[in-house]
Amino acid sequence: MRIWPAIDIRGGKCVRLAQGDYQQETIYGDNPADMAHRWTAEGATGLHIVDLDGARDGLNPDGSSPNRDAIARITREVSVDIQIGGGIRDESTIEDYLQMGIKRLVIGTRALTDPDWSSRMIERFPGHLIIGIDARRGRVATDGWLKTSKTTAIQHAQHFAQQPIAGIIYTDIAKDGMLNGPNFAEMQEMAAAVDTSIIASGGITTTKDITQLAQLNLAGAILGRTLYEGFLTLTQALEAAQAPV
Repeated sequence: MRIWPAIDIRGGKCVRLAQGDYQQETIYGDNPADMAHRWTAEGATGLHIVDLDGARDGLNPDGSSPNRDAIARITREVSVDIQIGGGIRDESTIEDYLQMGIKRLVIGTRALTDPDWSSRMIERFPGHLIIGIDARRGRVATDGWLKTSKTTAIQHAQHFAQQPIAGIIYTDIAKDGMLNGPNFAEMQEMAAAVDTSIIASGGITTTKDITQLAQLNLAGAILGRTLYEGFLTLTQALEAAQAPV
């Protein structure tokens, strides 16, 4: 199972939110690229970037992200795989990130609001687009987690699972940033419902959490606050992910 340290960017800074609440923000650094260097130096083979401004407010009038410069600097300075989400809702943004060298792009809100467009983009960019499913009580949330739909996470995943996506990132919002463990039951249900790579996100705190997720045959896990606040080192996380199951 692959470990993806998270770098959440808001206002050009590296931050973390609790349960996706923009009013519960902790700033961990003024330069996200420095954090990227830290995680790659400690052994990360991939980074998960979230553009929080893009997720909540969309992009600038010219189609660029207010955090584009910070994101571009990371892609220039580190040579590991990068996946990014937040505000990716049009073809030009997809093309811009791909040209920047980012290979895995997370489609969240528009995958729900415009599945036909999303399917066309998946066909045009096979193997590059990830469906980001952020769930609140089992139902899909959008627009930076500010809105909750009537669509269940399982229904949404099954709609795209047979298309040439790069996988699904599944986040339980109630667990995100709370350091009390992931929602194993929902992760297991999602893994059983679709035949595609699943990356778990939200609440992953201990090596035991990582081992248990690996036993569900998930493809990866995204780690945020537990790394930033020292509850778990990246070395410990990488070792747990590679331990025999």
